[in-house]
Amino acid sequence: MTDDPTCPLCLRPIPPEARQSLHHLVPRLKGGKGGPVVRLHQICHNEIHATLTEAELARDYNTPEALRAHPRLEKFIQWVAKRPPGFHSKTPGGRRKR
Repeated sequence: MTDDPTCPLCLRPIPPEARQSLHHLVPRLKGGKGGPVVRLHQICHNEIHATLTEAELARDYNTPEALRAHPRLEKFIQWVAKRPPGFHSKTPGGRRKR
C-alpha cells in the first residue's frame, strides 16, 4: 500500500520522484488566488492547460469531476492510465490562450 497522494485527474498515485505541480481549480487570473488547489502529475496539469482556456476552467471546469468529464481529458486519462505513475512526456500542441 502506498501513502503517495492521488492525482485527482487520472486517479493514479503521485510518487515523490514524479514531476508534479499544484493546480488552482479556479485560475488565479479569474479570481482563484487563495482558492482551492490540487496536486497533480505535471503531465496531467499540462494537459488541462493545453485543453482548456482560463475562462473555461473558471466557468465550467473548476472541480476534478468536471475536468475528468471533458471529452479530450477523458481520452487523455484513458491513455495515461496505462503509463507508470512517474511517467512524463511533452504535451503535444501548445498551451491554450489565456
